[in-house]
Amino acid sequence: MTKEIIRKTVLTALFTSLIAASSFFTIPVGPVPVVLTTMFVVLSGMLGGPQIGLSSVVTYLIMGIIGLPVFAGGTAGLAKIMGPTGGFLLGYLLAAPAAGWMYNSKKDRSKPLEIPLAVITSLLAGALIYLPGIPWLKQSLSMDWPTVLKAGLYPFIPGFVIKSMAAAALGCSMKNRFRDFLSTGKED
Repeated sequence: MTKEIIRKTVLTALFTSLIAASSFFTIPVGPVPVVLTTMFVVLSGMLGGPQIGLSSVVTYLIMGIIGLPVFAGGTAGLAKIMGPTGGFLLGYLLAAPAAGWMYNSKKDRSKPLEIPLAVITSLLAGALIYLPGIPWLKQSLSMDWPTVLKAGLYPFIPGFVIKSMAAAALGCSMKNRFRDFLSTGKED
């Protein structure tokens, strides 16, 4: 019991740290910056499972809300959650557990299915970030749908696909290398 609590705590701290550190790698593009954070949000779920993925994201968001500079470009505060990027940040709460559930739902899958499952998982879970993100951006900036899609979705598709492929590759590689530590055979 104690080992399992320690394992989950360490993994949550690790993924929270990776998510926070990745937010410093930012490319400003209009009202929403391109960040590596989304890749690590998806990875936290893929590698840690739904519970650890979600707890990592919740911890990350709390850190940013209370003023630690962990949001894109080293920013922080409740204003970030309430501002144009807030919906994307809240979308992390959907993406991490979804990635964990999708990628870890079938424990006895065959080796040839590992990579396609990782790619599908990272694409679908990553897309969930846009589900609250785009409508939130539309509302925050009083944009019409064509304008918000041009500002908050279309420019990000190539980067989204690249980050999803990277998350899939890292997910497969890390899952196989650290299988004993990442999973105890129990559901998260």
